[in-house]
Amino acid sequence: MLKHCLLGLLLTATTFISQAQEAQTANSTDANSAYIIDNLYTFMRSGAGKNYRLLGSVDAGTKLTLLSKEENGFIKIKDDKDREGWVESKFVSQTPGLHKQYQTLSSEMSTVQNKLRQAQVELPQLQEQNQTLTNQNDLLNQQITELQTTLEQERAQKQAATAKEKRQLLTYGGAIAFIGLFLGIILTVVLSRRKRYEGWA
Repeated sequence: MLKHCLLGLLLTATTFISQAQEAQTANSTDANSAYIIDNLYTFMRSGAGKNYRLLGSVDAGTKLTLLSKEENGFIKIKDDKDREGWVESKFVSQTPGLHKQYQTLSSEMSTVQNKLRQAQVELPQLQEQNQTLTNQNDLLNQQITELQTTLEQERAQKQAATAKEKRQLLTYGGAIAFIGLFLGIILTVVLSRRKRYEGWA
């Protein structure tokens, strides 16, 4: 039972990872979303060029909203702090960085682990319920077998009683026929003797 639960949770984890990959693919096709590439931070400027004023820096892996097309090697963005500015387009990627992917997978793994712990807690209860249902099923099967046996016995008794009644009817019918034949013979003899006596008189 525990193996089945673990297998189910592993399948769930695989599903989560597949969904994460699909989400990444969906994000990569979203023209308005992008990310700062890993292992660096880049500066945000007020215009499309290095000669424009610095507005601050954007950390690696930050999710961006693209506000314009590439211009002079820069692209206008809005970061996760709602700041708008220009960053070098070579530092912008349509796919999430490794740090973002790690965070997503870590969150999903935490969910899977919580479900695993919950399944481990529920497992004894499920095993107890399974044993109870098995016992009830065995009891019902026993009762069904007893009822079938009783039904067969009653059917056999009924058939035996019917056969006995038929034999009794045949016996009574034969006895009545024999008695009628015997009475007929006696009456015939008596009547013939009476006629004979009457003739002598």
